[in-house]
Amino acid sequence: MRVSELRTPTVLIDQSRFERNIERMQAAADARHIRLRPHAKTHKSAILAHQQIARGAVGVCCAKLGEAEVFADAGIADIRLPYPLNPVNGVRVLALVDRLRLSFIIDDLDVARGWSAVMRDARREVDVLVKVDVGFHRCGIDPDSATAAEMVARVAELPGLRFRGLLSHAGHAYQAASEDEAAAIASTEARLLADLADAVERIGPKVEEISVGATPTARFSLLQERITEIRPGNYIYYDRTQVGLGAASWDDCALTVLARVVSTPAPNRVILDCGSKTLTNDLARGFGSTPGYGVVFTDLETRQPNEALVIERLSEEHANVRVLTGGHGLRTGDLVRVLPNHSCVVSNLVDAVAIESGGEVLGELSVAARGRIQ
Repeated sequence: MRVSELRTPTVLIDQSRFERNIERMQAAADARHIRLRPHAKTHKSAILAHQQIARGAVGVCCAKLGEAEVFADAGIADIRLPYPLNPVNGVRVLALVDRLRLSFIIDDLDVARGWSAVMRDARREVDVLVKVDVGFHRCGIDPDSATAAEMVARVAELPGLRFRGLLSHAGHAYQAASEDEAAAIASTEARLLADLADAVERIGPKVEEISVGATPTARFSLLQERITEIRPGNYIYYDRTQVGLGAASWDDCALTVLARVVSTPAPNRVILDCGSKTLTNDLARGFGSTPGYGVVFTDLETRQPNEALVIERLSEEHANVRVLTGGHGLRTGDLVRVLPNHSCVVSNLVDAVAIESGGEVLGELSVAARGRIQ
């Protein structure tokens, strides 16, 4: 079957592009002797996770326990949750500890004590890392606090917890205004983690791992000292935001949405059948202007944006496209590709995606961990 024969809207994954993206990131990590642990929230597919591991990844990250359980059932043997789990989830965590190598983050000493009690009572141990806030101001301890190193050391001494090291996410890199600013964020992240690691080791505990994770900064993080692991996720597909932040080119983007023109109500307006249920309402970010809810490719075979078309509004089932200059040249029934602003969210909106190569549909891939938010 040809791509043009598919029902719309359909999420398309280009096989040659995602395989190239996997291999390129793995080669970059290998060249620096840094472990690559992809965040699987981007694709939510155990099949793709196995491909990443087969090429050299040490394991995967999952966003929530529900995702981890899906990947565990599929035979993934090393899973890290860079998410602050509460000890109320003790039964589920213990079930995973008995099946695979599990690790998760701590950023609260009382929570750490709770997990220590869970593990001690069950006569088990689990790997933990302390989450450090390097500027995103979401989760994590303040590395500049006078008590930061002492808090880490106290976590490390708790029974039932195997302290592995420090972990961060420089999510504020998505707001970077330039290549230099993104590079500076990666450099500052590495420095904050290294300084805290030194302070912890002066107290006593060994900091074996320093783990960082964000696709926009991955290329810069690989140049930093003391980093032992990177955790990018979006790199397998990329999206409009990653292009805007200089992490990818249009040709690198493996995930697109096949959409059909369902109405042309005016010379300056086109309606597509891919609304917020397909593209999400996420806006793009980048070093320059990134208006609208995705980029339209009117040629199905190339990754060249039609600069005259801007997706200015989404309804649940409709994308309202404004034509900036001239006529749009599209007729009702025509097919286009849309590059979403954020591919990770798109994966979570569909049960399956179509794998394509050279315009041919190779098969369907289940998004097995979609919706596992608990």
